[in-house]
Amino acid sequence: MISVSELSYTFGKGPVLRFPDFHVARGEHVLLLGQSGTGKTTLLHLVGGLRRNYHGSVRIEETELSSLTSSALDHLRGEKIGFVFQRNHLIHALTVEDNLRIAPYLAGVRIDEQRIGQVLERLGLGSYRKQRIQQLSQGQAQRVALARAVLNRPAILFADEPTSALDDANCNRVIELLLEVAKENRSALIIATHDRRLMDRMEKQIILS
Repeated sequence: MISVSELSYTFGKGPVLRFPDFHVARGEHVLLLGQSGTGKTTLLHLVGGLRRNYHGSVRIEETELSSLTSSALDHLRGEKIGFVFQRNHLIHALTVEDNLRIAPYLAGVRIDEQRIGQVLERLGLGSYRKQRIQQLSQGQAQRVALARAVLNRPAILFADEPTSALDDANCNRVIELLLEVAKENRSALIIATHDRRLMDRMEKQIILS
């Protein structure tokens, strides 16, 4: 599903970030671990097609990402990838449900109102559906961003520190939903984290140094 080999990336004149080779199969779940500055977020952005001009190889289903045009890459992300970012990238002036409606719209699929309600309920957000993002706490907004990422049942799920702003109860909700959605759809799941609460939940780990 995802294959990385001899991958490196440089920010301008900064140091070269070099990443280990790895393969993530369909339905496999992986933790991406490492201290701050080791490139966890950069690696997710490279594998998710959000950064280009890398050296080496990044393949999704045998397609080399560097060979795709920008529009083809956008289509691939919309069709196959769900991404939970460190910053939620929600539109704060819109309601919770309107933010979720954007995901299927951009992917060119039907907006399923029942599915929106189900995902929000599973994350304890059912009563917040009509509220604007600016009215929510940081943790609630993070859960809305997670709901948006899993809404289209993506084949690949990337999550960048998805539990960092959450208490234990909501941390468990989020990780359970990620694992459940990944299992339902046989999604490849990669979670970048330094949250030790997650380390006993997934056996396969990629460690950056």
